[in-house]
Amino acid sequence: MPTKGMRSLLFHHKAPSFSRNSSPSRSSISFPTPRRNPSAGLDFSDAMIEEVIGNAAVLVIKWDPEASGYAKVTSMFYESKTEAHQFIKSVNDLQKVMHYLVGEDPTSEKLVHGHSLMQIAMKRLQKEFYQILSTNRAHLDPESVSTRSRSSRVSVSTSDDEIDDGALTDEDVRFAGESLSDVEQVSFVAMADLRSIAECMISSGYAKECVHIYKIIRKSIIDEGMYKLGVEKFASSRIHKIDKEVLDLRIKNWLNAVKVATTTLFNGEKILCDTVFAVSNSIRESCFSHIAKEAATLLFLFPQILVAKSKNFSSEDNIFRLLDMYTAISENWPEIDSIFSFESTASVRSQALNSLIKIGESVRSMVSDFESSIQKESSKSPVAGGGVHPLTLRVMNYLSMLTDYSNVLADIFVDFPPPAKGLLPEFDIAQAEESSAPPICHHIAWIVLILICKLDGKAKHYKDVSLSYLFLANNLQHVISKVRTSNLQYLLGEQWIAKYEAKVRQFAVNYERLAWGKVFSTLPENLTEEIPADEARLIFRNFNFSLDEAYRKQKSCVVPDEKLREELKESLTKALVSVYKEFHDTHRVSIGSARNLALYVRLTPEDVAHYLSDLFSGTTESVSSSSRRRSR
Repeated sequence: MPTKGMRSLLFHHKAPSFSRNSSPSRSSISFPTPRRNPSAGLDFSDAMIEEVIGNAAVLVIKWDPEASGYAKVTSMFYESKTEAHQFIKSVNDLQKVMHYLVGEDPTSEKLVHGHSLMQIAMKRLQKEFYQILSTNRAHLDPESVSTRSRSSRVSVSTSDDEIDDGALTDEDVRFAGESLSDVEQVSFVAMADLRSIAECMISSGYAKECVHIYKIIRKSIIDEGMYKLGVEKFASSRIHKIDKEVLDLRIKNWLNAVKVATTTLFNGEKILCDTVFAVSNSIRESCFSHIAKEAATLLFLFPQILVAKSKNFSSEDNIFRLLDMYTAISENWPEIDSIFSFESTASVRSQALNSLIKIGESVRSMVSDFESSIQKESSKSPVAGGGVHPLTLRVMNYLSMLTDYSNVLADIFVDFPPPAKGLLPEFDIAQAEESSAPPICHHIAWIVLILICKLDGKAKHYKDVSLSYLFLANNLQHVISKVRTSNLQYLLGEQWIAKYEAKVRQFAVNYERLAWGKVFSTLPENLTEEIPADEARLIFRNFNFSLDEAYRKQKSCVVPDEKLREELKESLTKALVSVYKEFHDTHRVSIGSARNLALYVRLTPEDVAHYLSDLFSGTTESVSSSSRRRSR
C-alpha cells in the first residue's frame, strides 16, 4: 500500500466517505411501466433514466478533478473501496441508459447530459488507473504477481451484478488480508481495482485511453527489469571484438536472465495482463505483445548472434557454454510456448527455436572438430613410465563433461547421421551399434574408438615392448575409469565396459610376461628336484641378477590407477614369490656356509614380496641398494 509519506502528498484532504444512502435506491421508489427499446434490448422508464443519471451525476461531479482541489489530489479507490465501486457501477448504468437513449431519442438533452458526465467520469477513471499503476509499481512488479497463485486472483464484475456481489469492498479487503501476506494483499487489491476500471472504460468505449496508459507504464517496468538482468541491445557487428572475460559475463547474465525473465518477468506480466483485461482477448494480446515482445526477442536473439558472429567462441571449452544456453531455452520452452502463445508474439517463439537450431548446429560442428583434432594428433614422444597420455586425459575429461548434457545432446544429435561402420576393423561398437541406441551413443563410442586406435599407434613408439603393453593397460584403464564415473556408462553400457576391461587384463598379462619373464626363467621347472650345490648357487645368483635388472627397469614405470596398480602387484607377487619361495626353501640349505648364504641367497621370499610392493610408483632404486639399506 502507499506509504504514509505518499498518502500525505496525494491524499491529505480528508472528506467523509460517500454513502450509498446519499441517493435514493430503486426499492424506495414506485416506477411506472418502462418502455422497451427493441434495438437496445433494454427497458428503462423515465424515472429509471432520471435516477441513473442523477446517481451518476452526484458521484461524477464529486470526483471531478477539475471541480475541486479535494478530488484533484485524492484517490477515490484509496479513500473508499465501496464508494469507488459505486462510482463504477453508476458509470456502467449510465452507459446502458445512454445506449438506450441513442436508439430512443438521439437528440435527447438527457443523452447530452449523460455524455458530458461520461467524459468527466472517464477522466476520473484514467487518473485512478494511472495512480494505481504508478503508485503500486513495487507491488505489481512481475515477481510479486507471478508468485501469487492464479486461484487467489479476484474476479471483479461491475457490469450487471450488484456492488456487494461483484465489487471488492472494504470488507473484502479485510477478508483477503487474513489469508495473504502484506505484499500479496496490496497486489491482490491493486489488480482487482485495475480490472474493474479497465472493464468500465472498455465497455464505455474508452479502451484506447486505458490501454495507452497501461502500455506506457508496464513496458517501462519490463524494460527496466531486463536491464537489471544484464540484457541490453548491442550491435551484432561488434560482438567479435568483445573480450573473453566480458563475453563470459554476458553469457552468465543471459543464463540467469532466461530463467528469471521466463518464470517471473514475462510470466508475471502475462498474468497481470490476463487479469486486468480479462474482458477482452484482443486487448490482452495487444497489451502483452506491445509490452513484452521486444524485450523477449532481444533476449532469445543473443545465442544466435553469439554463434554467428563471435570469433572467441571457437575453442573446445565453449561447447559447454553453448550447451548451458541450449539447456536454458529447452528447459523453459513449455513456459515460453505458453506465455507467448498469441499470434502476435509468434515471432518470440520462432526466435527461441531459431537460437536452439543455431546452437545445435554449432555444437555438432564443435564435436566434429574435436573428433578431427584427435585424428590429427601426431605426437611421437613416448610418455615416461608407460603412463597416461595427455591425449587420453584431454579426450576423456572432455567426453565425461560432455555427457553431463546427455539429454541435451540426444536432442541435438537426434537427426544427425551416425559414423560409417567398418572404418576401424580392429574394434567394434558393442551396445552403441544397436538400432535402438540414440545417435549420440554412436558418436561418443566412435570418438572413444578413435582415441583407442590412436593409443595403439602411440604404443609402438616404445622400444621396450613390455612398456608398450603397460602403456595400453594404463590408458585403457583410464578410459574405463572415466566411463565408470560419468554418464558415459549409460551411453556406452556395461557390455562395452566389460569388453574393454578384458582387454586391460590381457594387456597386463602381456606386460607381466614380457617384463618379468626373464626372472621366472632363471628358476627351474621342477623346483623341488635335487640339484648340485654349484647349480643351486648359480640359480640363486642368476635370480638375484635378473630380479635386480628387472626391478631397476620396472621401478621407473607408473600405474596411476590404484586398482590396476594393486592388481598388477598382487598378480606378480603371487606368481613370483610363490615359485621363489618353493625353490628357496628347498635349496637354501644346500648352499653351504654362512658366507655362501650371504653371498648367493641375498633375498628371502619376504624380501622379494616387499620389493615388488614398491613397484609402479615411478621412482628408481635397485634391489641391491634397497637390500643394503634394509640390512643397515
